[in-house]
Amino acid sequence: MIMEINQVYEDFRLEEIVELKEINSKGYFFIHEGTGSNLIKIENNDDNKVFSIGFKTPPEDSTGVPHIIEHSVLCGSRKFDTKEPFVELLKGSLNTFLNAMTFPDKTLYPVASRNEKDFFNLMDVYLDAVFYPNIYKYPEIFMQEGWHFNIEDKNKPLKYNGVVYNEMKGAYSSPDSMLYRKIPETLFPDNTYKESSGGDPEKIPDLTYENFLKFHKKYYHPSNSYILLYGNGDTKKELSFINDNYLKDFSKENIDSQIKLQKPFEKPVEKQYFYGVAKDDSLDNKTYLSMNFVVGESTDRDLYLAFEILNHLLLKTPASPVKKALIDNGIGMSVSGEFYNSIKQPVFIITSKGANDSDKEEFRKVILDTLKDLVDKGIDKSLIEASINKMEFELREGEFDGYPSGLIYCMRMMDSWLYGGDPFTHLRYDEAFNKIREALTSNYFESLIDKYLLKNNHSSLVILSPKKGLNEEKENNAKEKLKKIKDNMSKEDIENTINNCKKLKERQNSKDSKEALDSIPLLSLDDIDKNAKKLPMEERNLENIKILYHNLPTNKIGYSNLYFDTSVVPQENIKYIRLLSDLIGKLGTESYDYSNLANLININIGGISYNPVAYSKNGDDKNFTPLLEVSIKTLSKNFDKTLELTNEVLNKTKFDDTERIYNLIKEIKSRIEGRLLDNGHRITSRKVLSYVNEKGAYDEEILGLSYYNFLCDLEKNFPKDKETIINKLKDTSKKVFNKNNLVIGFTGEEEDYNLFIKSLDKFISNLGKEKLEKQNYKFQLERKNEGLLTQGNVQYVAKGGNFKRDGFEYSGALNVLETIAGFDYLWNNVRVKGGAYGVFSNFRKDGGVYIVSYRDPNIKDTLKVYDNMYKYLKNFNTSEREMTKYIIGTIRKLDYPLTNSMKGEVSEGNYFTGTTYEDLQKERDEVLKTDINTIRNLSKMIEKLMEQDYISVLGNENKIINNKEIFNNLVKVIE
Repeated sequence: MIMEINQVYEDFRLEEIVELKEINSKGYFFIHEGTGSNLIKIENNDDNKVFSIGFKTPPEDSTGVPHIIEHSVLCGSRKFDTKEPFVELLKGSLNTFLNAMTFPDKTLYPVASRNEKDFFNLMDVYLDAVFYPNIYKYPEIFMQEGWHFNIEDKNKPLKYNGVVYNEMKGAYSSPDSMLYRKIPETLFPDNTYKESSGGDPEKIPDLTYENFLKFHKKYYHPSNSYILLYGNGDTKKELSFINDNYLKDFSKENIDSQIKLQKPFEKPVEKQYFYGVAKDDSLDNKTYLSMNFVVGESTDRDLYLAFEILNHLLLKTPASPVKKALIDNGIGMSVSGEFYNSIKQPVFIITSKGANDSDKEEFRKVILDTLKDLVDKGIDKSLIEASINKMEFELREGEFDGYPSGLIYCMRMMDSWLYGGDPFTHLRYDEAFNKIREALTSNYFESLIDKYLLKNNHSSLVILSPKKGLNEEKENNAKEKLKKIKDNMSKEDIENTINNCKKLKERQNSKDSKEALDSIPLLSLDDIDKNAKKLPMEERNLENIKILYHNLPTNKIGYSNLYFDTSVVPQENIKYIRLLSDLIGKLGTESYDYSNLANLININIGGISYNPVAYSKNGDDKNFTPLLEVSIKTLSKNFDKTLELTNEVLNKTKFDDTERIYNLIKEIKSRIEGRLLDNGHRITSRKVLSYVNEKGAYDEEILGLSYYNFLCDLEKNFPKDKETIINKLKDTSKKVFNKNNLVIGFTGEEEDYNLFIKSLDKFISNLGKEKLEKQNYKFQLERKNEGLLTQGNVQYVAKGGNFKRDGFEYSGALNVLETIAGFDYLWNNVRVKGGAYGVFSNFRKDGGVYIVSYRDPNIKDTLKVYDNMYKYLKNFNTSEREMTKYIIGTIRKLDYPLTNSMKGEVSEGNYFTGTTYEDLQKERDEVLKTDINTIRNLSKMIEKLMEQDYISVLGNENKIINNKEIFNNLVKVIE
């Protein structure tokens, strides 16, 4: 349909049409006549359609009201009067994305689907949720998702509970997370950004139900909304649906949601905050130092893109001068940078982790001196070219770690659109890149550094320091506060609070009526493709090396994966496989120092990564293939240089720079340490799997907590063990990067493949050719049942086993069981009733199983839920419609949309696991024919699994010690 500017379509006036050649799209900007709502359609051939509605939601305090509303509006609405339509959609939709997001000043509700009927269903549920939520009818929604006083017996103490409350307790347990919440507080004392939109757990209980409703009433109106449509959908049909079903019922309102600019500072500020560590912990090398600069406004297209590039240039690569200067001066163990541009006034952040309080002046001086030196002497042009090329490649490639492209484009648009700027400005980047490329012959970046960093007083130095016993102090203060609150309550107040908790439990335990459940729109099984997707793969051969070729259009980008079998490495050196993958590419080689190497890689290669992986063969829990995967993406015209540089890294890395290796070990350890408290579910699930099968034990060695402990030992003993470490790295490298270990995957068109093969000959000739004996790894599997002690305020509770030990076999029905458990039994009992932020289960083809909770206030209660799951399954009963919903929700996971490069990777994974197309079809058939009896028959397997009693919990030290009888071992996580 051809549309014209100034014409009205379904009450939307078309204001602007723009060509977005950078993303092969056309943009249409509409304003709704009745409400003034803004709507943009990005029209293209992408069948992964995206809808998002967002609202400007600037908080006035840190009670987390925008975040709690984001959760709560998805708990039932006018048309969809179930307790959780969001979960019902997760069970039974073909969505490719379904979530909601709270930002410092906005809240987004995006969905995506490739199925048109499903896409309109998702729009309907989300629009009804934001405009007509049940939060006004049921205060229990606020109690469940936000916070409430939890008490069931008048003689028991008051406690806080609530999903967002527990989520943010977990977030504020992590010093990394806490730091990034404190930085805006220092830079924006006079506007909304000083507040925590997610919620400070100490402030969340200050939020009243009345103020919660008031916030929704003020901001969740079409006049304050920003609507995005993306993809190949029928625009007129989409506009008609939104207007006729929702916007036509509203009139225009003048909503004050403006975000005022923070006045620039006359001089930089300095603030110190504290995070808790255990009383017996050392305080050495545990401080976080951060310098932060407010940089213009996010509506400035050129500045926005230039500082994204400058962040990479200064801080993201081994050649980055600020990062290098801080590391070389021994300030911290790892250095990172971020340009946070999803607010009105973006912030450029330089952080050093693993420092000391006494380093703060040197930290500031090294940064400013380095920046001044760059301005005075000029930046190395190869470094500038490398950073520009890296950013441009990523934007033009248009692949975003599995997220729908429309969602990423929506978020980039909001960075200007929300503040009254041109909504398309950050998608039309050709002109900006052309201007920025002038930096190769001018002092463009030097001028930016001088203006926005060196001469910018609107900045802060944040010191986040460790403090012994702080978490216990806060916990005791919270208990004392709750005691005082209860002591000041009348008997009637206490009785009312108990009754409110009972009402909440009654609502949580109640079942939605059939009529309510039937209101949730649902596809039929006829909408489902009965056939598994065939992914193209042809096995070819070059000099006795197997090549897995995938003939797919990739727009002149070649995606190649080099898989080196690492089973040639002795078992005692397994962790050196991971260490090798963490170090190569960051060390110098025979031809280049590490800085020049980094620049050349970024100039010529779109991306290169090194990752140890392992694949179980044919579902055999004892037979797995360990590999080191070198993943490369590059323009086909650069194949020669790409493989030349890859050869340089793999075969000519110099492992004799002990100072560099020592610094990298400290940096890697610090980076992993910073993520431990946010990744407890991964740590504990890997621990459980390591108790029950060989592949799980291997994965724990290279990916789990064992690898972090290995790094701690290396760091501690490096001065005396460095020669041994270097020799083991050299030996591991020599064994792994061998022609006889290699399988190659390539995704691209035939023309690109032929170019790749021509460039491959020289690369192969440089690999080792020695015949090496493969090792037979054997691990001592035992029920360690570890309690992993941290200073966190929440738990990650995992339990699992190996169903093959009890004679059970894998079936596609286990995928359906994951859906049923994850969005019904476990969700209701661990998240809704227990207050955890999330809970997941996973049933693997090799027999390994885990169930794990995320940011959970409980331990024993959660384990009891897991143990009783078999009873739920034994008596499982549901309607045919609900069973269809579970099956569709499961097929959604099997049919997740893959980019062409991802299709290549998935095909290669199938090759290494021995998974054939017939296996995939069989699994799909088993999913489609799953019924009530199939699920009931799985109850015995779950009962036996839980009796195996493999447990791992990471969380609060005191909480775990108080439940020590559960565990065989108590282990302190962070040294």
